[in-house]
Amino acid sequence: NQITTIQKQYGKITSKQEVEKDDEVSGSFVNEEAEFEKKTMFEVAKLKGKANTSAFVGAKVGDTVTVSTKGLFEEAGDYRSFLGLSEEEAKEKNLEVSFTIEEVNHREPADLDQELFDKLYGPGVITSVTELKEKIKEEGENQFKQQSDQQLLNDVTERLIENTEFDLPAEFLKKWIQRSGEKELTFEEAVEEYERSEKGLRYQLIEGKIIADNELQITFEEIKAYAKEMIKAQMAQFGQNDPKDEELEGIAARILSNQDEVKRLSEQLMNKKLLDFFKENVKLKEKEVTFDEFVKEVYN
Repeated sequence: NQITTIQKQYGKITSKQEVEKDDEVSGSFVNEEAEFEKKTMFEVAKLKGKANTSAFVGAKVGDTVTVSTKGLFEEAGDYRSFLGLSEEEAKEKNLEVSFTIEEVNHREPADLDQELFDKLYGPGVITSVTELKEKIKEEGENQFKQQSDQQLLNDVTERLIENTEFDLPAEFLKKWIQRSGEKELTFEEAVEEYERSEKGLRYQLIEGKIIADNELQITFEEIKAYAKEMIKAQMAQFGQNDPKDEELEGIAARILSNQDEVKRLSEQLMNKKLLDFFKENVKLKEKEVTFDEFVKEVYN
């Protein structure tokens, strides 16, 4: 699937006026009553069922097509990509949306040759389709490992909140929320805001205790080393596989001069430390799933 996607991405694009099944269309899904609008581009072949496909095939640029969000796409992940909703949300809302076709394009797939390999990974890094498949497999495994780790962190967080019982000074916090903003809220609005943020407040306290009890603090040198590793990984994506340390130092220094970036990197590094801590100390049950099951569990 990824090879097909790459061939289409680097293939020749031809603009058209009328939609056929192998084309892609650009426009916006709109339901004014629900104040819903999502600008997007998708392949007609990704639609689910004959009725949805038939609604688009034969339509021309400027035409408006009406479909329902429920059962619109074949793949669960496509709902998030093209509608901005999970498959469950699309099913539950079941909005009737109009789509005005702004553009129709046909992509002629690129040949799987050395020119394409060099565009993807730099001159001579990949020299055959077999090597390309191995590289894509390796990248896919790394990507899914990151997503699996994030899901684990989410699951552990939820479990900690559910199973760590302690009282918050609820009345005090509601009054504080009511009066601490630029504009004073009504007590009812403060109660709603408290209910929305209660889980987050609880986890901040739980996380703080775990960090303090297990000495998981972060030093500036660790942030700097983490920043350099991230820079190195990003450079490798563009074919720069062996950057000099002076170059990494210079880029890292520029990044770390920005306090917002330091905060962002600190949070990422602490999440990594917490994840490593949980992997070592929590009783985990490993679950093997298919690709489709993985997408449904992680993306929905």
